Amino acid sequence: MLTLTKPGIEEYAESKSEPVSALLSKLARDTYESMPIPWMLTGRLEGRFLKMMVQISGAKNVLEIGMFTGYSALSMAEGLPEGGTVTTLDIDPACIEFAKSYFERSPFGSRIEVVAGPALDSLNKLSGPFDFVFIDADKVNYKNYYEAVLPKLTRGGVILVDNVLYSGYVVDPHTTDENARAIAAFNDFVAADERVDRVMLTIRDGVYMIRKR
Repeated sequence: MLTLTKPGIEEYAESKSEPVSALLSKLARDTYESMPIPWMLTGRLEGRFLKMMVQISGAKNVLEIGMFTGYSALSMAEGLPEGGTVTTLDIDPACIEFAKSYFERSPFGSRIEVVAGPALDSLNKLSGPFDFVFIDADKVNYKNYYEAVLPKLTRGGVILVDNVLYSGYVVDPHTTDENARAIAAFNDFVAADERVDRVMLTIRDGVYMIRKR
């Protein structure tokens, strides 16, 4: 489990948060049983956070960059108003097939559109505008995704970026991990970006909350 908190705190927070559907619970179990890197799953606590953020923001057009097995997309779809959509981008055929099998069984699955292929290519073809964006894909391209999507974000729209603490390695100036170095550089870039308001949250592996001015 990706967390920087004291053991037991994440489970305690989950127990005090809104429960998830049986389908989402099964999706999580099946991900851990069948996927080679299951810890990429968004997880229950962050999934509930994503749903509530979509609800609070009033977003109707949501974009997700990096779907994995569909947990986060379904979580956000739950929070949408009637007529809202989640457009989710992924390149992995196995993940797309897995996620779609769950979308088909969910009452919220019809709100989700999956776009297959390299995310930057897909972003070039999407016009938006989007009210809410969740970025959780390959870390070395975080800045590229951010720059590609910011012009397509509505004024006052929100971007959430996952894994921005990267298990704490972002504070190690001597790390040789390519992902950690890329995320640290991205965090520095956003922290100095006058186009947005921002706050970094220590939820799970770190979430950067960014609002377009």
